[in-house]
Amino acid sequence: MTKEKIDRINELARKSREQGLTEEEKREQTELRFEYRRGVMANLKSQLDNIEFVDDKDKDEK
Repeated sequence: MTKEKIDRINELARKSREQGLTEEEKREQTELRFEYRRGVMANLKSQLDNIEFVDDKDKDEK
């Protein structure tokens, strides 16, 4: 996710608190948040997939 999109998420959040959002802005906010969460989950999955467990007998397990 680009910095511009993250900035837009924050801008919409501020506007939502201060004055409310139009229906179009609410849809945009929902889409951006979904894209952000999808990226976070993909990153976490990638990190978890690279974890290797080693037992007491030094045998690698994934």
